[in-house]
Amino acid sequence: MNIFAEFHAVLAKSLDALVAEGKLPAGLDLSRAVVEPPRDITHGDLSTNAALVLSKGAKMKPRDVAELLSAKLAADPRIAGTDIAGPGFVNMKLKPEIWRDLARSILTLGEKFGDGTMGGGKKVNVEYVSANPTGPMHVGHCRGAVVGDALAALLEKTGHDVTREYYINDAGAQVDVLARSVHHRYREALGENVGPVAEGLYPGDYLKPVGAALATEFGTKYQTAPEAEWLTLFRERAIAAMMDLIREDLKALGVVHKVFSSEKNDIVGKGRVNEAIEYLKSRDLVYTGVLEPPKGMKPEDWEPRPQMLFRATQFGDDVDRPLAKSDGTWTYFAADMAYHLDKYRRGFERLIDVWGADHGGYVKRVDAAVKALSEGRATLEVKLCQMVNLLDKGEPVKMSKRAGTFVTLRDVVDEVGADVVRFVMLTRKQDQHIDFDFAKVREQSKDNPVFYVQYAHARHRSAFRQAKANFADLDTSDAALAKADLSRIGDADELALLRMLSGYPRILEAAAEASEPHRVAFWLYDLASTFHALWTRGNADPSLRFVLPEDRETTLARLALVRNVGITVASGLRLLGVTPAEELR
Repeated sequence: MNIFAEFHAVLAKSLDALVAEGKLPAGLDLSRAVVEPPRDITHGDLSTNAALVLSKGAKMKPRDVAELLSAKLAADPRIAGTDIAGPGFVNMKLKPEIWRDLARSILTLGEKFGDGTMGGGKKVNVEYVSANPTGPMHVGHCRGAVVGDALAALLEKTGHDVTREYYINDAGAQVDVLARSVHHRYREALGENVGPVAEGLYPGDYLKPVGAALATEFGTKYQTAPEAEWLTLFRERAIAAMMDLIREDLKALGVVHKVFSSEKNDIVGKGRVNEAIEYLKSRDLVYTGVLEPPKGMKPEDWEPRPQMLFRATQFGDDVDRPLAKSDGTWTYFAADMAYHLDKYRRGFERLIDVWGADHGGYVKRVDAAVKALSEGRATLEVKLCQMVNLLDKGEPVKMSKRAGTFVTLRDVVDEVGADVVRFVMLTRKQDQHIDFDFAKVREQSKDNPVFYVQYAHARHRSAFRQAKANFADLDTSDAALAKADLSRIGDADELALLRMLSGYPRILEAAAEASEPHRVAFWLYDLASTFHALWTRGNADPSLRFVLPEDRETTLARLALVRNVGITVASGLRLLGVTPAEELR
């Protein structure tokens, strides 16, 4: 049940009636008209800007259009009254039964409440994490993983056909460095005194098991062999081991990708880069040219040379981009172009990439590539995730011994749990820095948002336990609560809570449209705050408590309201990948 969508339909019907009566001209565009909560709750339950957006097409003053719409809307039996505010906003006051019907609807729908159709089944590819397979994931990857996963779930909830994808960057020089790092650990496992890991190699202990496994399998075969004899084998084994490690780390966070695409096997190995370049050549989008020195580089430090360039400036980029290196191999950008073309050819016209903030300078060129390769049919949205500052009681956390240079994703999950990590990562918009303080996220206070929201769900369960203690035979199933006498829900704050719950489908649509899952976390915090305030009123005035031992029917009605909160909080938490708490100790 989406009250705002329902009354937008009522608005459209009212407009049609006014056109049929000759009071408004035909052909007015209602697409920019919205039905939303008024800024001031004393103005009513719903407000629309329809008169303002229709006035120009109707060649009438906004207030004159508002007068017509207000009178027509007031005739709807569910609307208790209308009034006009400001330059032409029409406010509507709904009858209390609307909110009680909402309560029954939520009980019937369960966690399907908020499911939407705005996506229309459109295919969306959400690519996130995509860390180089050179070691365990760090806390920065953790934020991208949570943002991407929650965004994918949000899009699914609102009717999109979503594919979660991970791109394995396994064709670059970094995986050769990985292979050499593993060879060091292989020799070490054989008992050789290899000394410290050489500068430029990966120093973490996580490669020791890989080296030990190779030593067990091959003995001393590759101990002193030339690099050419073992590099490919060690690279393949190391990448496989690192991807197993990465999958396990992601699984611990509750992240599971549907598709893993390999740069080496699926893009370079299948000739996809050549295909992309040839396609661009066929459209005269590739030429041989000389680039200006990069910004900040002195001309005398720059050696201009003819290069194969993509006409990226035709598609909004700042400069044209090289496609081949001086040794004739393709640039990273060329491979990334081919990968995005591959996604488009797989049927995705909406591409969402979740990257670290250090890739900000890369956005324009990839966006230009997507526009060129899809001939404008595909869109690319890049969500840049800022850094996470790990603290404990305000002090920076030291690096991980296992990783050698950074705190791993798994370190954080093992310390406080996946639920805490996921929710906290969504307490800021992804393009803002976030402080993750281990001491703060363990606090049981309003200042800890994950606790505060989880506490709302746990309290809702507590109310049902109290009800069972007072009424042993009470049927508190959702079906039974939907049949309760909900006219007993009449307190202004109780109705205000239902009005807030009505906004859940709307916040999901807005968050999905903006690709901002953090909005759901913010809204859940506000819902929890409203629910806790109502609970606290009952502590001060026993007649306002949810469970009244002397009044079975009112208890049932109030439990229906409590269950509405529990269902919605659980739905929102699960969308964010967080398990709702049954009880907090």
